[in-house]
Amino acid sequence: MFQYLSSSRLVLQKNIFASLLKLVFRNALKLLLSAGYQPVVKRYLTRERSFSYKGITIKVLPGVFHPGLFFSTKILLAYLEKSDLKNKKFLEPGAGTGLISLAAARAGALVTATDFSGIAIQNILLNQQLNNLSFPVIHSDLFDNVPESQYDIVVINPPYYRGEPKSESDYAWYCGKNFEYFVKLFSQLSSFIHERSKVWMILSEDCETAAIMKIAAENNFTLAIVYEQKNWLEKNFIFSISKS
Repeated sequence: MFQYLSSSRLVLQKNIFASLLKLVFRNALKLLLSAGYQPVVKRYLTRERSFSYKGITIKVLPGVFHPGLFFSTKILLAYLEKSDLKNKKFLEPGAGTGLISLAAARAGALVTATDFSGIAIQNILLNQQLNNLSFPVIHSDLFDNVPESQYDIVVINPPYYRGEPKSESDYAWYCGKNFEYFVKLFSQLSSFIHERSKVWMILSEDCETAAIMKIAAENNFTLAIVYEQKNWLEKNFIFSISKS
């Protein structure tokens, strides 16, 4: 029996060591990729680019978040494809190129798209024309300029890295030194949803999820994971946001 326990302990130690080694390797790889990837992406995005997703072709203007270079937008799009959007009042704050809003409009949703960036607003309007779709587009910091209305579906792909934005394009990445984006989001959200609204937000395991959930709880909201997807670099979670 003691031999069995010793063998089991050895297997457990090996598994723990392998898991730690894998974690260290993945984190080191992410640091190396981040150091090399970000400058390449920034150079790539200095020119107008094109991107296609399931029959929707968009332009990506310089300074606007490119949905094809990162995982979050495509994960949200795949998740939304499983939902009935027809005739649903649909709001996307921080719409970027408008790809998610365009897909929702094509699926029959009654879409409103907003963005803080003036360049993003131009980009959404351009992509509406390219895809023969039309819906309200509002230049707004979160809900500031959105006429108060209750939406059936709200989809959020937020900036979630702690840090101060230094340029307009940085607002797609950084949520403020003290998570000001989320403080504002959860303080305003109640006025734009009803008891049956679906609010979905995507976050990465790399962001400070506990701090974001704490801000939500302070505003009487609860976050629950409804979907997760792991890729070779990170794990992403779609959260359902509901009133506590």
